[in-house]
Amino acid sequence: MPPLVFPHAGHAALRRHRVHLPGHAYLVTATTLARQSFFSEFAPTCAAARRHLAPDVCRDSRLLAWVLMPDHAHWLVQVGDGDHLASMMNRIKSATARAYNEEAGRTGALWARAYHERLLRGDDDVRGAARYLVANPVRAGLVKRVGDYPFWDAVWIGDRSEGAVGAP
Repeated sequence: MPPLVFPHAGHAALRRHRVHLPGHAYLVTATTLARQSFFSEFAPTCAAARRHLAPDVCRDSRLLAWVLMPDHAHWLVQVGDGDHLASMMNRIKSATARAYNEEAGRTGALWARAYHERLLRGDDDVRGAARYLVANPVRAGLVKRVGDYPFWDAVWIGDRSEGAVGAP
């Protein structure tokens, strides 16, 4: 039997078939370049975290929750009517990389090119996804309590300074 051949294998083929549904929430994960632990350095990670709150990053979309882990990040994004998930992710990754690099005195890529997204469907609990996302540092053994980890935020936090380094 001849081997199966997939003419469009790889991340590029997957991206070609991506669709976005305005108003829907997506759970997105991206890794750092070669899974390097860039976000173990406090000051540059603070700079990257602050960029999540910038209006030019979200535009028409909403960033519902996010967490920066040492070698990857998770975002809960609600795509706006005039936006596209790929554009939003490009803005987030570009803005955080620029801020990180400036603070760290480095140049070059910070993020791997690809990312993984999962559309949260009608019966998925968006707040549950946010709780799962921000609890990643606890599950990874980085901290004992979510509030002890500085690099996360969620729109449901009344006082934004409670959860995020990025708070003004």
